Amino acid sequence: MKKCVIFLLVLTAFCRIAPGETKPPIRLAILGLVHDHANGFIPQLRGREDVALAGIVEPDQELAARYARRFKLDTNLFFTSLEELLAKTNVQAVATFTSTFDHRRVVEACAPRGIHVMMEKPLAVNMEHARAIAEAASKGGIRIVVNYETTWYPGNQSAYGLVHDEHAIGDVRKIVVHDGHRGPKEIGCSATFLGWLTDPVLDGGGALMDFGCYGADLITWLMDGQRPTSVFAVTQHIKPEVYPKVEDEATIVVTYPQAQGIIQASWNWPFDRKDMEVYGRTGYVLVPRRDVMRVRKPGAEETTVEVPTPNAGVPMADSVSYLAAVVRGDIQPSGLSSLEVNMVVTEILDAARESAQTGRRIDLTPR
Repeated sequence: MKKCVIFLLVLTAFCRIAPGETKPPIRLAILGLVHDHANGFIPQLRGREDVALAGIVEPDQELAARYARRFKLDTNLFFTSLEELLAKTNVQAVATFTSTFDHRRVVEACAPRGIHVMMEKPLAVNMEHARAIAEAASKGGIRIVVNYETTWYPGNQSAYGLVHDEHAIGDVRKIVVHDGHRGPKEIGCSATFLGWLTDPVLDGGGALMDFGCYGADLITWLMDGQRPTSVFAVTQHIKPEVYPKVEDEATIVVTYPQAQGIIQASWNWPFDRKDMEVYGRTGYVLVPRRDVMRVRKPGAEETTVEVPTPNAGVPMADSVSYLAAVVRGDIQPSGLSSLEVNMVVTEILDAARESAQTGRRIDLTPR
């Protein structure tokens, strides 16, 4: 386990900017405020030297005013359209807090202008939108970053190193990922957020999309980007009176030639959870919390390891640092945040929806 800690410390030291070296901040705009994750993103921008907030695009003036009051933002930062923003400022990247359905529209607007895009998970509502996003990004030469909270869990990153770099638990045989909470309405999400999050068109589904994407992302990453051979899913309406249009419970099974993944996505957990279990041929690593691993290797008892969080400014410290490094060209999007992995994620979610609707296992044909 010492190797995992040493690796993180070395990575942190390596990624620091050299003494005396200064780089101009990345000019970043926020597109949309209808996603409540914007409430957690905006405070991360304060006092940073690597990123400067150039503007916020939100056509709903009442919603924009609410954010301006809450975060004490200059009203001159707000614009009603991307065109209006670009007429007054030059931005290099956008962080998108629109509905999932609008991700395609945002990328197709930004790509011809050479503006890189980071969107909140998942990538797209379906494969048609995902392919359009990939095509637009390729034509425009821009980078796509898909932001998942779990990407920045040091426990997940260390677990990956233990599985792939140290081969400490043998070949992966089973991965189980649990994600969700009591439900978006139950935890107090805004009416604006709920309006599209519980719409099967604007979000692509309910709990299956909202939390199934986390498991599909982690499993695809741990399986080195492989597409599964089949997908089988079961969904339920346990609370139809609360969520009449979308499912609130989903279990997805993805199979590989010598491994299996189980994704448990729910708006019915008694408590918030985002944890995973990885079982290999000779051992296991569990990540019950963002900064904790429980590991058992051959011939040894289980040990608990606390994993340090990377220093601020290091690319893997948080989504803002990562996006800044991508825009500067210091790194290429890879792994959990990459377009390549998230194309597979979208394919899994599409197949899961079809499986739940038909009651059949969906076999994925080779590309």
